[in-house]
Amino acid sequence: MPIHLLWGDDTAARDRAIEALIQRVLDPAWSSINLSRLDGAETGQASQALDEARTPPFGAGDRLVLLQRSPFCNACPAELADRFESALELIAESTHLVLVNSSKPDGRLRTTKALQKRIKKGLDQEQRFQLPAIWDGAGQRQLVQRTADAVGLNLEEEAIDALVDAIGNDSARLESELRKLSLRAGDQGQVGVALVHQLVGGLATNALQVGDALLEGKPGDAISRWDALIDAGEPALRIVATLTGQIRGWLWVSLLEDQGERDVAVIAKAAGIGNPKRIYVMRKQLRGRPPKRFLSLLGRMLEVEARLKRGSQPKDAFRDGLLG
Repeated sequence: MPIHLLWGDDTAARDRAIEALIQRVLDPAWSSINLSRLDGAETGQASQALDEARTPPFGAGDRLVLLQRSPFCNACPAELADRFESALELIAESTHLVLVNSSKPDGRLRTTKALQKRIKKGLDQEQRFQLPAIWDGAGQRQLVQRTADAVGLNLEEEAIDALVDAIGNDSARLESELRKLSLRAGDQGQVGVALVHQLVGGLATNALQVGDALLEGKPGDAISRWDALIDAGEPALRIVATLTGQIRGWLWVSLLEDQGERDVAVIAKAAGIGNPKRIYVMRKQLRGRPPKRFLSLLGRMLEVEARLKRGSQPKDAFRDGLLG
């Protein structure tokens, strides 16, 4: 397949896929000649990639032209789009043009449409590497499992949960920590929760996870995560603003559910949530919890905000506002 379209914000997984492709198609003896690494953000390098993609490989193996930050499917200028469309049928059969971008391809562009037609015909290939959202616990567990599979590790269920708590959706750190764990796992590659706690330090957290701990009735966990954010230099009032918005969203979803509303688009709009798919996750989170629970949490966040604005230290303000 001459063109490989790789996109998404999971840079670690993208890089693994790129290196695997390089290992598969290039002859090591000829890689210095047949491998080009270019940057589409640099002037002229996107055009250079098209020129080099029309060049057959030298010696044994295939040729690979890697274009990071490719502009062809994201904000592509008209002149460059013309060159891209002209080059589609001219790429050498044994040459691979790898287009990489963190952003999703813009389906409105004619370059994207032309490439998608070829992908549907099986002429080219597309791979997506998207990180789960910070609120998507199930997605983060899948990320841990996929990465563990890629490095050849078997993780116990509790070990997966511990890695999610420690790392979240930081895929680069996740891969690094898993490779460190693999050195201690032995030939069987089995990793339990004790080994994760021993070797993987820290507590990955964000303001939404503080809110999740409050929702689950775990004030100690919420305080630990708040403290971790403060120690990392996160402004306290910004954390409160995020928590307030999160809790207000829960309140809206809960109220509309009680009223019998089932249209997720309507609920998302009323709750100020940009992604309607998140409503399905929130419904599971909120099941069995009455709206008054969220009204109480909102009141506590207002108390934390008031204490901060009166000059209390962030850690004291959160404890006193939450537990007072």
